[in-house]
Amino acid sequence: MPGAAERVFFMKKRAVLSVSDKSGIVEFAKELEALGYEIVSTGGTARAIRDAGVKVTGVSDITGFPECLDGRVKTLHPKIHAGILAMRNNPEHMKQIEELGVTPIDIVAINLYPFKQTILKDGVTLAEAIENIDIGGPTMIRAAAKNWQDVAVIVDPKDYKTVIDELKANGEVSKETKFRLAGKVFEHTAQYDALIADYLRKQRGDSPFADSLTLTFEKVQDMRYGENPHQKAAFYREIGKADNVLSAAKQLHGKELSYNNINDANGALDVIKEFGYDTPVAVAVKHANPCGVATGADIHEAYLRAYEADPVSIFGGIVALNREVDAATAEEMAKIFLEIIIAPSFSKEALEILTKKKNIRLLELPNLAKANAKGTLDMKKVAGGLLVQELDTELLNEEDIKCVTKRQPTAKELEDLKFAWKIVKHTKSNGIALAKDNQTVGIGPGQTNRITALELAIKYGGDKVKGSVMASDAFFPFSDCVEAAQKAGITAIIQPGGSIRDEDSIKAADEAGIAMLFTGMRHFKH
Repeated sequence: MPGAAERVFFMKKRAVLSVSDKSGIVEFAKELEALGYEIVSTGGTARAIRDAGVKVTGVSDITGFPECLDGRVKTLHPKIHAGILAMRNNPEHMKQIEELGVTPIDIVAINLYPFKQTILKDGVTLAEAIENIDIGGPTMIRAAAKNWQDVAVIVDPKDYKTVIDELKANGEVSKETKFRLAGKVFEHTAQYDALIADYLRKQRGDSPFADSLTLTFEKVQDMRYGENPHQKAAFYREIGKADNVLSAAKQLHGKELSYNNINDANGALDVIKEFGYDTPVAVAVKHANPCGVATGADIHEAYLRAYEADPVSIFGGIVALNREVDAATAEEMAKIFLEIIIAPSFSKEALEILTKKKNIRLLELPNLAKANAKGTLDMKKVAGGLLVQELDTELLNEEDIKCVTKRQPTAKELEDLKFAWKIVKHTKSNGIALAKDNQTVGIGPGQTNRITALELAIKYGGDKVKGSVMASDAFFPFSDCVEAAQKAGITAIIQPGGSIRDEDSIKAADEAGIAMLFTGMRHFKH
């Protein structure tokens, strides 16, 4: 049984430090040493602290057991874990650890092997990823968090200062702080385990629709409010290597993006991805719906045509371009109020022009027009649940397109039909898009019936509708849309087909001399 000397040693404060992210750890160790703590560490952390002149007790000196299995086993020992888990207000616990010669551990500062950083590296092997799955670290921080009343556990370097300040002021870390830090542990390990599970699932090629779905995201920013001022909100990024998404954009100018800004900008990116980089294209979006889309010989012409498509709705909207913004285009965009401009890059002259406008947000995203990876998940939160589906990365299958009318579309009509099809795919259902010469002339989004959507698109288009083509995101249940198209001067239609009353629409198209294509693929967007 330990004698008086051991019981005195019992009273010495002990801190275990073992971190992958060494930000601030040396300074933290120096402060703890000055406060009378014995520093226990191992590996690279121990070397960094020793090199800074701090006395370090090795884990092996405590356990009496050497590190083994290439460092896989270091801290997995009762003299470590009993020191963490012993409840100070439990006499039986304290009696046991005294008998066993275990010293209580009061502070645990650990962050885990860099699994996320490892799997995000190009060319990483499964063996490398597996080797960066931490075992001892999660075990210690979970143990410390379970015994939070007695142990301050730190997984975030940002919390070092709080702990030191409280120790200096009060001689101990407050229970409120310990409880908060314990909560951060389980957030940390939950994210860590979710990343591992997701990585291994993808390595196996398993279905993403598992019986249990755990997701992990990282906060990008808190927001002033959500959709409305009375709603709190934050923006989180999905962990991964995607470089064509809004969270990867670099903001060059303007105030912080709002909830609605992000939602609408995402809608603009959805549309521009359909075009890639093949031809200059400009996309104007309002309330997540396209309101003006056009191609051009250059990006200046593309923007002018997108603006002319609907000069009313573009005001206060978002514009995405698949070419660098040059001075001429910037001059035109500066003439109206735009919330956001997203582009692969901005010329020096364009930035000089646009940054004179205080309220415009400029986002640089070099790969904005790169298509989304097939199999990417699309999620929608509903009350009490989560809807998960594969992202709609398809457009149409050329071999499935069939002309169902007597008249075939001309080559020019076919080009415009495919253009309109790209737009209507990203228009809220029920959706109609009218186009002519690779320019939208009228868009009818989000109506409760299809004829109203068409009537709205025709109203927006005015005189430009004559000679245009029409795309519908879903089939026509009645012939009324075809009849309205004839009256407006629309010459060709593209739609999925599949209604039990398709023949009514086909007959109406034949009588009107309208060419009609069926794609066999619908694009609902609710």
